[in-house]
Amino acid sequence: MTRTSALRAGMLASVVLCLPYVAQAQDATQTAPAQPSTTQMAPATPPAPAPTSQAPAETPASQSAQKEAPKPAAEMQAVLDKLQALQVKSFATLTVPEARAQASAADAAHAVQWDKRISSNPEAQVTTKDIKIPSRAGGMAARVYIPGGEGPFPVVVYYHGGGWVVADINTYDAAPRALAMGAHAIVVSVEYRHAPEHKFPAAHNDAWTAYKWIVENIHTLNGNSDKIAVAGESAGGNLAANVALMAKQMKTRQPLHQLLVYPVAGNDMNTDSYKENAEAKPLGKADMEWFVKNTVSSMDQTSDKRLNLVGRDDLAGVAPATVITAQFDPLRSEGEAYADKLKAAGVDVDAKTFDGTTHEFFGMGKVVPQAKAAMDMAVADLTAAFDKAQ
Repeated sequence: MTRTSALRAGMLASVVLCLPYVAQAQDATQTAPAQPSTTQMAPATPPAPAPTSQAPAETPASQSAQKEAPKPAAEMQAVLDKLQALQVKSFATLTVPEARAQASAADAAHAVQWDKRISSNPEAQVTTKDIKIPSRAGGMAARVYIPGGEGPFPVVVYYHGGGWVVADINTYDAAPRALAMGAHAIVVSVEYRHAPEHKFPAAHNDAWTAYKWIVENIHTLNGNSDKIAVAGESAGGNLAANVALMAKQMKTRQPLHQLLVYPVAGNDMNTDSYKENAEAKPLGKADMEWFVKNTVSSMDQTSDKRLNLVGRDDLAGVAPATVITAQFDPLRSEGEAYADKLKAAGVDVDAKTFDGTTHEFFGMGKVVPQAKAAMDMAVADLTAAFDKAQ
């Protein structure tokens, strides 16, 4: 476990144990909102008496205007509430070390799972092995998730999220573990270099290096490189998409399938979903601006075709894709747009936006029903791709 993960784990344990007391303290200290000052100049004439007639009845139009805005599903909201209880702050207000040390959405989901006494089985039965992938930068850590049974197994190369700045293979454990069990495949979760210490395109270079090594060496881990797919969440979804595009460009082993979960796919922060979800949790517009600022050396780089996937015109011929997006996510519009661009280029695409969900929901199948449905969709598509290759 990395030092950051250890810090986060210790903080999570202490906060979860104290949650009942935190809630009591908040209730006890809550005060009424301050009232506006009543100091005014005396009126020159006595005020007119208040009208006694009743207000007109509300019209259907006014009632419609008062309807509540859409909200996350109850189970999703429970995770967001737990995230707030863990005192997680907006990335935009933190330094990079602070952002890396605080609790994650995955921690909040684990805490909800603990509160509900939900077993970690059967996914916990998937075994893991930590390896090191050689690279010019000195090697990359990776975690291999191995399902039960006899191989050789199909392979999924998985890239975690975190805006290329935060999180690691320890943070993103639930999704690769569930994919390994559901698709009955070896999943290799790759740790790439992070910004701002290693600016763009360091992570993209690492993603490609890892993919090439896995294709050439996965047989030593009982994997079948003839049945290989790529997958990723958020920034990792962008990396997975780029690996598929790079494989086409380099005329090397093309993955059979690409699983892209709310991928970073564009550089426009004025899309409909950015406007609708500017203040969303756990990811809002200011947070994405913070990630981009820490990742690129110059804002001009955001137009690079590796970041602005929706601006590309060379998508024909890449692997079939599953594109999963979340309703309350600034990245929803660009994920949907990328799915449409792939379809227009003749690529087979299975795309769905899951209502009631937020960014980071994908690995929360134990506590969020929509996450379980999204995982089932991903597993079905991966399994079909592997079966088709027989």
